[in-house]
Amino acid sequence: MVSTAGPGGSQPWPGRDESSVDATVLRMMLGSQLRRLREAAGISPEQAGYEIRASRSKISRLENGRVRLKSRDMGDLLTLYGVTDEELRSRFLALVDQSNTPDWWTAYSDVLPDRYETYLGLEAAAVTIRSFEVQFVHELFQTEDYARAVTRLGRRAAPADEIERRVAVRRKRQDLLTRPDPPAIWSVMDEAALRRAPGDAPVMRAQLRRLIELAELPHVTLQVVPFASGGHAGEGGSFTVLRFGERDLPDVVYIEQLTSATFLDQRPDVEHYLEVVDEVSGAALTPGATTGFIEQLARQI
Repeated sequence: MVSTAGPGGSQPWPGRDESSVDATVLRMMLGSQLRRLREAAGISPEQAGYEIRASRSKISRLENGRVRLKSRDMGDLLTLYGVTDEELRSRFLALVDQSNTPDWWTAYSDVLPDRYETYLGLEAAAVTIRSFEVQFVHELFQTEDYARAVTRLGRRAAPADEIERRVAVRRKRQDLLTRPDPPAIWSVMDEAALRRAPGDAPVMRAQLRRLIELAELPHVTLQVVPFASGGHAGEGGSFTVLRFGERDLPDVVYIEQLTSATFLDQRPDVEHYLEVVDEVSGAALTPGATTGFIEQLARQI
């Protein structure tokens, strides 16, 4: 019988106040604890999936905090893993309810795929966001008009209301730039992202000026890899690396495709992407030179 659920105590996370934890982080922490309990009980993901009428892949998603937990599934898994202490079980179930608190983006679920909602939760919970952009300015930095132009490019047949709701999501995401505890954001962009205008000249000029303003924020670092630097390690495409404040949570690499997305959290994968972003950062202009470069581009438009 498993008598404890935490790494050294009788509570899931001894000594911390879970009421202050973001719902997405709480789901990730709960998933991490479920993985530990399963492994301690010597139960395979396939066995666990069978117990809750699900697949091995769903157990993986639960343990990675990528899907919402159901109280019934949590109860069944705790029983399977030998957790019989009623007080501890009640605590876990209460945390499941807390982790399912609706997020602001739930109101936009009609235009957002599940994978994107998952990313929004990770982004909101991250303490560090590092990205490399090849084609467009990072969504956290986009002006409303630029975001609208980019959204239309990929959804030419979408009704105007859908476009506006998608733009509203991007604008709402940017609240984290000015919240009391903003994440440190380090964005490296290929020069192509600044040269390729999705809209007309005024839209692109305003976007460049917005980048200049954001570069002044103490928690924002912008760099541009100029064409003159030649080829670089980031030619494979855009990606984002997210890091969290909880020591038990792994870094996550997010890669978005046209109709799907990939989340990587295995250490070898994460380290590879961190090496790539370090390389492109080394090939890029310094933050100060980047601001000058963007100012020059803005004057040319």
